Amino acid sequence: MVCANQAWNLANFRAELISALISAGCRVIAVAPSDPAMEARLAELGADFEPLQIDAKGLAPHRDLATFLQIRAMIRRLHPDVWLSWTIKPNIYGSLAAGGLDVPAIPNVSGLGTAFIRRNLLTHAVKLLYRFGFRKAPAVFFQNREDRDEFVNGSMTADWQARLLPGSGIDTLRFIPPPGGRPKRRRFLMLARVVADKGVREFVDAARQTRLAWSDAEFILMGEIGAPNRTAIARAEVDGWVKEGVVQHLLPVGDVRPYIADADFIVLPSYREGLSRVLVEAGAMGRPAIATDVPGCRDIITDGVNGFLCQPRDAQALSAAFVRALQTSDCTWASMAQAARDRVESEYSAERVISLYLNAMRDAGIKFPGTTTERV
Repeated sequence: MVCANQAWNLANFRAELISALISAGCRVIAVAPSDPAMEARLAELGADFEPLQIDAKGLAPHRDLATFLQIRAMIRRLHPDVWLSWTIKPNIYGSLAAGGLDVPAIPNVSGLGTAFIRRNLLTHAVKLLYRFGFRKAPAVFFQNREDRDEFVNGSMTADWQARLLPGSGIDTLRFIPPPGGRPKRRRFLMLARVVADKGVREFVDAARQTRLAWSDAEFILMGEIGAPNRTAIARAEVDGWVKEGVVQHLLPVGDVRPYIADADFIVLPSYREGLSRVLVEAGAMGRPAIATDVPGCRDIITDGVNGFLCQPRDAQALSAAFVRALQTSDCTWASMAQAARDRVESEYSAERVISLYLNAMRDAGIKFPGTTTERV
């Protein structure tokens, strides 16, 4: 069973892993809130689907209890060999339910999220839930060393449980650099949910500053408005930016490759990431990136090599990075683009991620009908 708080997450970020498990002879059951379009995509991969009621951004204890009870009933009814999960509530409540039914759970802490970015009483409560939920997990994946160390040092996981994983993995044969070299337009593309913790407001403020001297620069924000996140930005605010002319807003699409190909630089001024899928996709397509110097971004971007880094929560610093990008020569841009592609090929391929998952499952005693039991 594979679970996340959105079916979109499973269909887009876990497709390669799901396909690999099915090829290994497994039946894969995807668990997430109902989403007909994403359910169809998961069915195309060969996965079955079980709907889950989950309040992704809510804090109501009775709703979370209902989610936990639904997961536990689902695991008891379907008897999976292993529970794989992403995002906070499937990780905590799924691992807790699975452990109570003697099913190995392998959660993936793909980012620490708002509870750790904005530290308060909620942070302490979440830490207790992680500590309790993960205590029986045979392995817990983290996507950067700083997140791993925070969990180990905070006694939320044991050192023997914690394993590093290079993101969600990417198909480097599907995400490839387009022909033609550097785009003619000076276009900056931010691909993210429209939430404050992704640095959306800094992106807009920096675009406003930069356009005072570079009026031909284009700034495009592609992302979901009204995402299930406590720092979600209202549509009225986004509409105001668009009306002002400082940015363009596009709704999410199933295939982002044409939009990445049309961009000069990909931008992610996030406050913190697990390991940014967007930056990996950009690198695979030979696009340099501008990102904040935070965990999950600086793991991928080296300043001046395959992109530029700037301080988080600082629109002026981000604007300065935009200017650096605009002043980059075509020759330097081409060198950065190649470095971006090389890094993704060597470190973030789907094959590498899949092998680490299969090894963790074998270590937990899982045998695959369609493969040998040897470690990869």
